[in-house]
Amino acid sequence: MLSFSLGNIIFQLVVMILLMIFVTIIGVRPVVSVMEKRKKYINNQIDGAEKNRQDAEAYLAEQKAEVERIREEAHGIIEQAKSQANAEAKSIIEAAKNRSDLLIKDANEEISLEKEKAIAAIRDEVADLSVLLASKVLEKEINPKDYSTEIDQLIKQVGNQR
Repeated sequence: MLSFSLGNIIFQLVVMILLMIFVTIIGVRPVVSVMEKRKKYINNQIDGAEKNRQDAEAYLAEQKAEVERIREEAHGIIEQAKSQANAEAKSIIEAAKNRSDLLIKDANEEISLEKEKAIAAIRDEVADLSVLLASKVLEKEINPKDYSTEIDQLIKQVGNQR
């Protein structure tokens, strides 16, 4: 049978308490200490990861701003090149127009000179013909019929000389 004695129960209770204190000191404290160190390490890793994420987001925002700045700069360069090309095209067109106007003016002047030369040549020929006609008429008696035939012959002579 089982017998319970108060001294036995107190002894076992004291031994149990001492054993629990011993286990707490020897076994639980190091485990708790290791668990605290592990908790701190994990928290540090989480904090580091969060800082790295924030740094990455800041870097990404910086890169996006840089890309946008470069796009705007490229757009400005393209616009400048377009305006420069338009200005050069206008300049080339204006130069070609001026050149064509000058060529037209020179051609008109040359035509005018040739026209004046032709008129002067015709005047000289008319004067020569008039002198020739007058000399022929003076040689002969003035007769309308003879005068008409004389003019026809003179025109034929001038036509043959050319």
